[in-house]
Amino acid sequence: MLSRPWRLFLVGLASCVLLASAQAPAGATGDVPSSMAALGDSLTRGFNSCGWLFDCTVRSWSTGDSEQVASHYSRILAVNPEIQGNVYNNAQTGADSNQLVKQAQKAVRQQVEYVTILIGANDVCALYEERVTPTDKYRSNVDAGLAVLRQGLPDADILVLSVPDVVRLWEIGRADPEAVRTWKLAKMCETVLANPTSDAPVDVDRRERMGRQVDEYNVQLEEACRDYGPKCRFDGGLVHNYPFTLEQMSKWDYFHLNAAGQAAISQATYQWLIRPRDHRRPTRLTS
Repeated sequence: MLSRPWRLFLVGLASCVLLASAQAPAGATGDVPSSMAALGDSLTRGFNSCGWLFDCTVRSWSTGDSEQVASHYSRILAVNPEIQGNVYNNAQTGADSNQLVKQAQKAVRQQVEYVTILIGANDVCALYEERVTPTDKYRSNVDAGLAVLRQGLPDADILVLSVPDVVRLWEIGRADPEAVRTWKLAKMCETVLANPTSDAPVDVDRRERMGRQVDEYNVQLEEACRDYGPKCRFDGGLVHNYPFTLEQMSKWDYFHLNAAGQAAISQATYQWLIRPRDHRRPTRLTS
């Protein structure tokens, strides 16, 4: 059973059918969050979604205010104006799970009521496999971050999103000459995207190992959120399994999301949040 704050939060979000014209229903203020913070990495910072090599937080799926994205913040603002000015993007470009504690500590100081977490892509993306975060270390980092939130924000609602499928990114981009050229020049996520046109066994095996590594991270996220209790919700693999296309990738690096990709995360997770309890787990994770 969902906790009462989650039920009220989702009911409030469900009221926002037409974002541009939505009005806060009677009694909505206080039923949905009046403050929020985002934790994570460059995906939540909107990196390369506005231009080359800089963060674009206005296009963040979580805290942005761009009409092109319709973020969680924008959807909440439509039904609860009190959240305006009380939104914080604590994510850091380049961050991996090791930075989650510091970001969570910021959220505690900000005393927010709603926290989103999307972390893990940089744990698997490295120059060498030896630098990939081991599963047990990843779980330890996530647990430590959640412990900070549990102690400092015991009443806050936590949304944990699954780690995206970086191997799918290779699948949709390997036949695109510009994507391949960009990956090679930038040495982007070498553990997955190195030798992108190669079908040699050594490269196929490496990609498969990285895919399994991401699956292991997501299993740990699900378990960590379950252990946290009813204030934490995991997306059930929705982001990991979302069928992103190359048109939703930034043309600056063919790795980060553009505005359309950021909007896709916001829309997909928003729709999932307001579904009935019986449909809140959209897919089965690979174990």
